[in-house]
Amino acid sequence: MPYTLAPRAADLTLETEVKHSRFIAALRRVEDAEAAQAFVQDRRGAYPDARHHCSAFIVGNGPSDRVERANDDGEPGGTAGIPMLQVLKARDLVDVAVVVTRYFGGIKLGAGGLVRAYSGAVAAAVDAAPLVRRERRHLHTLAVGHAEAGRVESELRGRGVVVVDTTYAESAVLTLAARDSAELADLVAAITSGTGTLDPAGEMWVDA
Repeated sequence: MPYTLAPRAADLTLETEVKHSRFIAALRRVEDAEAAQAFVQDRRGAYPDARHHCSAFIVGNGPSDRVERANDDGEPGGTAGIPMLQVLKARDLVDVAVVVTRYFGGIKLGAGGLVRAYSGAVAAAVDAAPLVRRERRHLHTLAVGHAEAGRVESELRGRGVVVVDTTYAESAVLTLAARDSAELADLVAAITSGTGTLDPAGEMWVDA
């Protein structure tokens, strides 16, 4: 089961030290590769005097749309970006980017030491991060009158239904994500006194 950072969570930053070298790990929830690259540039701007800003990210929830990237940013090949990416994969994280900024402390760590330092910095940051589980759920739309929309949406949320979106036109249309379509249909029938009708609208990954 994949996990990601909690929605609207601020960037999480955590610093570790290994033989006087500083490793500043930062995590951000991202929706695509462009957002991940923008995060790297943000970290470069925050620490312009640092020599290395190594990075890794995973975006996309399924095999068909998943993108994984890692960058050593001048460290010896395979000692930073890939170990960082492996931590994200081992923790089943998606839609997450991590950047580790390093300030050299004067003592060389060697290839093995760098791998442990970078992977350890990411692991510590993930341990401190607020995470939510991701689930693939069935989508349904529900049209209700404007006067009832607020009450219906509130009751559905109170019963644990994820309301993905609400649009307003001739009626209010709620897009709902359900683990079990039959249970959702029963719930909607009870809340709307049998007047609400669900229409299938595909599937998507949502924060559980």
